[in-house]
Amino acid sequence: MDNTIYCIEGIKEKIPYKYPMLLVDRVWKEDDGSVCGLKNVTVTEDFFNGHFPNQPIMPGVLQVEAAQQVASIAVRDTLDPENNLDIYIKSMRKVKFRNPVLPGDRLFISVKIRKIESNEAEIEFLNKSHSGVCTQGFIVLSTRPRKYHIKKPELFQDYNRTDNIEMDLNTLKKYMPHRYPFLFIDYIHSIKDNQITAVKNVTYNDPIMHTYSPEYSVLPATIQSEIIAQAGCAPTLARPDNGGKIALFGSIQKAEFYHPIHPGDKLIIKLDLPQKLSRFGKGSGTIYVEDKKVAYGEILFVVSDGGM
Repeated sequence: MDNTIYCIEGIKEKIPYKYPMLLVDRVWKEDDGSVCGLKNVTVTEDFFNGHFPNQPIMPGVLQVEAAQQVASIAVRDTLDPENNLDIYIKSMRKVKFRNPVLPGDRLFISVKIRKIESNEAEIEFLNKSHSGVCTQGFIVLSTRPRKYHIKKPELFQDYNRTDNIEMDLNTLKKYMPHRYPFLFIDYIHSIKDNQITAVKNVTYNDPIMHTYSPEYSVLPATIQSEIIAQAGCAPTLARPDNGGKIALFGSIQKAEFYHPIHPGDKLIIKLDLPQKLSRFGKGSGTIYVEDKKVAYGEILFVVSDGGM
């Protein structure tokens, strides 16, 4: 990457992101080898309508997404010089969410390339606002063709919505503060001991599926992590001692993404979440499309009374 300061048009030439998921306004290279970005955060952004309507907070996973976009620009010329592949998050580790990002904040993003081998780049990132460090961690970027690998769907499964599901959408909204466009769980199918099974239908009409250019619609890895966390959010907030509280992402200790998720896929999320924890939700979740394992994450979220 050269020393050009990229404005929005230059950014769009380097990476294919578009509204509503283009999350960086300026990008430049620092003398210490870091590639940096700026994201101005304002109350009119769509995600504040759903996270959370009564107390807007920038989702932690979108802060990771912003870092990933800066990192993609930093490694584009090495990993994808022809600019015709999908640069995606293959894995994350030790991602920590430290301070909230609120409307009016400016998010300063710094990424360092730790190593590039074959078609993978290991990235360390650090996001700051005037309040200090907001988000930090490590991600591995890799490349894949922008092609759909799909098969005839299995229409009727054991996890279809019935009158006997554990939590329908109205019940979810009773306990979760998440709303459109940042509520990603359609229903909780079952809760058995420590395992929660949730369902998310993926469709092209979902705004989040328009991250890329129209010819390639794929669910971002960061949103997959959010889906795993939301699977445990409502059951945790439904506990009597958590009434009226909210759940915030604490960390993503580990996450791996094995296969792209496209419109028409039905996600089955299986989350192991110990019930003895009340203020914290700590567990491991796996996302399946039919019998295929497509993502895995170890997450921690913190139950808060909403005071920031």
